[in-house]
Amino acid sequence: MPKQESNDRFSKPHRVLILGGVRSGKSRLAEQLARDSGLPVTYVATATASDEEMHARIAAHRQRRPADWALIEEPLALPAVLESACAVGHCVLVECLTLWLANLLWTEEPGRLDAELAALDALLPRLPGQVIFVGNEVNMGVIPVNDLARRYGDLAGSLHQRIAAQADQVVLTVAGLPLVLKGPALPPL
Repeated sequence: MPKQESNDRFSKPHRVLILGGVRSGKSRLAEQLARDSGLPVTYVATATASDEEMHARIAAHRQRRPADWALIEEPLALPAVLESACAVGHCVLVECLTLWLANLLWTEEPGRLDAELAALDALLPRLPGQVIFVGNEVNMGVIPVNDLARRYGDLAGSLHQRIAAQADQVVLTVAGLPLVLKGPALPPL
């Protein structure tokens, strides 16, 4: 009977939002939760290697990932990727929402940002399987003097709130320590 309960747990959609600052441990936590799910994992990477430092960050993430995880690199069309990758009995890890948002802010396609955000909002309630979203919490400091930076912070805050409202679990990571804001406690890591 425990085997059936385990299968039932993964037949229901489960959404997790993990937030934190840069180098807070959010990515490692997300990767650990994906590994612990025991499900096949697809890692959706939204980063682009625009400079040497980002090349190094991406390489570090690649090195940590298990070889059997599928990888989809997509900087803009996140909702379309989620629609095709999410499935019952499968875990999808999205790394990271705020990089995706930055990519959309910089695109030269008028209306693309609003269209992608609307598509994600429409898709989120019907995503099957387990989905782990990772995002940088960027709104805990001073208000930026630059209008683009303020817009980015506002968009990130709104996006995180909308996902958190539909998530089963929301976790804030600080100094490598997870603080559960919503949902069940995390198992010992």
